[in-house]
Amino acid sequence: MASISLEEDGGRGSMWDLDQKLDQPMDEEAGRLRNMYKEKKFSSLLLLRLSFQSLGVVFGDLGTSPLYVFYNTFPRGISDPEDVIGALSLIIYSLTLVPLLKYVFVVLRANDNGQGGTFALYSLLCRHAKINTIPNQRKTDEEVTTYSRQTYDENSLASKVKSWLEAHTYKRNVILILVLIGTCMAIGDGILTPAISVLSASGGIQVNHPEINKDVVIVVAVIILVGLFSVQHYGTDKVGWLFAPIVLLWFLLIGVIGAVNIWKYDSSILKAFNPVYIVRYFKGGHRNWTSLGGIMLSITGTETLFADLCHFPVLSVQIAFTLVVFPCLLLAYSGQAAYIMQHQDHVFDAFYRSIPDSIYWPMFIVATAAAIIASQATISATFSIIKQALALGCFPRVKVVHTSKKFLGQIYIPDINWILLVLCIAVTAGFENQSQIGNAYGTAVVLVMLVTTLLMIPVMLLVWRSHWILIFLFTALSLLVELTYFSAVLFKVNQGGWVPLVVAAAFLLIMFVWHYGTMKRYQFEMHSKVSLAWIVGLGPSLGLVRVPGIGFVYTELASGVPHIFSHLITNLPAIHSVVIFVCVKYLPVYTVPMEERFIVKRIGPKNFHMFRCVARYGYNDLHRRDDDFEKMLFDTISTYVRLETMMEGYTDSEDFTFDPQRNVKSVDLVTDNDVADSIVEMASNPSLDCIVSAPSPHPGAISIRSSDEHDFLNRCKDAGVVHILGNTIVMARRDSGLVKKIVVDYIYAFLWRICRENSVMLNLPHESLLNVGQIFYV
Repeated sequence: MASISLEEDGGRGSMWDLDQKLDQPMDEEAGRLRNMYKEKKFSSLLLLRLSFQSLGVVFGDLGTSPLYVFYNTFPRGISDPEDVIGALSLIIYSLTLVPLLKYVFVVLRANDNGQGGTFALYSLLCRHAKINTIPNQRKTDEEVTTYSRQTYDENSLASKVKSWLEAHTYKRNVILILVLIGTCMAIGDGILTPAISVLSASGGIQVNHPEINKDVVIVVAVIILVGLFSVQHYGTDKVGWLFAPIVLLWFLLIGVIGAVNIWKYDSSILKAFNPVYIVRYFKGGHRNWTSLGGIMLSITGTETLFADLCHFPVLSVQIAFTLVVFPCLLLAYSGQAAYIMQHQDHVFDAFYRSIPDSIYWPMFIVATAAAIIASQATISATFSIIKQALALGCFPRVKVVHTSKKFLGQIYIPDINWILLVLCIAVTAGFENQSQIGNAYGTAVVLVMLVTTLLMIPVMLLVWRSHWILIFLFTALSLLVELTYFSAVLFKVNQGGWVPLVVAAAFLLIMFVWHYGTMKRYQFEMHSKVSLAWIVGLGPSLGLVRVPGIGFVYTELASGVPHIFSHLITNLPAIHSVVIFVCVKYLPVYTVPMEERFIVKRIGPKNFHMFRCVARYGYNDLHRRDDDFEKMLFDTISTYVRLETMMEGYTDSEDFTFDPQRNVKSVDLVTDNDVADSIVEMASNPSLDCIVSAPSPHPGAISIRSSDEHDFLNRCKDAGVVHILGNTIVMARRDSGLVKKIVVDYIYAFLWRICRENSVMLNLPHESLLNVGQIFYV
């Protein structure tokens, strides 16, 4: 279905005056299309199957925590056996409050059409309030079928919060910085999860063979990590089917072993389900308080659970967690605690010590495989986060490779992959003991959780419109747990906790500086754009020689004529016969359907042969190498011209009938079945844009008058196509402060030089590029 509106040009003014009822079929079609992107109802059997598959994607990180929790909780040994019961009680209720209640039953519902993570929450907020720091959205963008949003009563609390957030720029900046902090900490999680998981699993070699040096364990872990990161470019499409069975086997084994250990060693450990022991544990003083950093590792992977949600239905994840993950983890931790009660000197390697000898090596293999799968899930989540940040203008342009033909979300980013590998090896080999890695890991995780809690407050207000009492209870319970853990990890900053802070600070600097430069470039284009009156005043020739060919002028603007065009025509004696202004922009949605991707509009009178085409993408959409972007642009313009000519032809023709019941002029069209459902509907408002579906009509499918302009376009295409890109250099003014000069002239300039060019991202042919340089002082 394509909807079209044309500007009146010259003196033609051939515009149909249609009744509002003509929009009804369009609404029905849009409703059918929108339903494709809503969460579907699944049969019980399919839901169980998806629950099984989610185990290998969503829960790997959370499931491998029993490998290292008790060691990091008691790195100096156990002074009082009752501390083990208190620590287990804290683990039980932390798992209940954070992963189970907060994430599985509340936060997962805040997904953006199946996409999770801090940027998904930010996208939801950007659709419900104008908090995007780059205001390039238009009214037509809200009509995209995946652009779901709520409307508010003027006197409602949500409306007041919305107005409060939109009132000042600094509030939008605070939300953006909060999102960037959470994103940077999640990237730090992508470094620390493989390090601690693989190192802990490899430690099983030394437990069974004490004579083996610790350095051997580190070498084995490094080899596994190098192998894991080296095969990332292949994707997980071919081996992904193994993940769920392995993780399910892992959960069943640790659950059964835990139950056996409870029965075998000390069943009295089950009194840890009494929360009184938490109070007693805190009476142990400063030592017990700081040990919370180790206990908090039992809920690591919870944020990855949200980020890796992908397109699994929330109900399937809830089923998998409540029926498999949660009970198996409780049994595993309780079994280890029961074993430690009888073998307090084995607390440093309680996981492997508590495994029966008969299944030790099979369990070691499964543990290593589960650690690799957990690491893979975190790495994939990091790639996804970087891709979302890139799409929203918060990260330098990097190469993104699509690794699966079946699944859109499976991507690989080579530059980030090798950076993660280097940092991961540095963490694994650089720290003196595993406890320091655990301290670093805990710092990263608790900060991401705090960011999620703070972002959930406006989400619950604006998106869900929840009652303020529910919002208060959710926030109070979440902050009670997370701030308690945060206060504990602060004591561990000098014991490894500084690592994620340094990594996050580096990434935060990169992302904030890049976003600042992107915002300034957009503001420059907005303030320096040329008025259409000036263009029209130049006449159809634009004061130049119009040579055969098509010129695609790329700009950040979705309206107006960019400054680079005036710069171009004032310095060159000729311009192409057809000029098309192309704006590629990302919307705060996970995807834009292909049939709604392009918006076309004519600029100026018809004999100017100037058009604007806006290509809209979601943060999960990719510019694939096999996509011919140039061909898609030309086909879109060609379809627009054919439809415009057809409408004018039938307007001027007298072969139409008038339907008095609908007050609509109807025309007898000769079409084929494929095009009959997608001809046109024109609203009476001439200012609207034209939305052209990606597939163009088949040649000869519509019997109308010969289109001279359509033939003219084809001749121009055969004559040659040039892609004109602006190369704006951003520099600080001479009177700027020292910090601004460093940020703009050095950091942003360096990032601009090393990032990928727009032409490469769009897969434009290098031989037809023309860069127009200009300098902008901020």
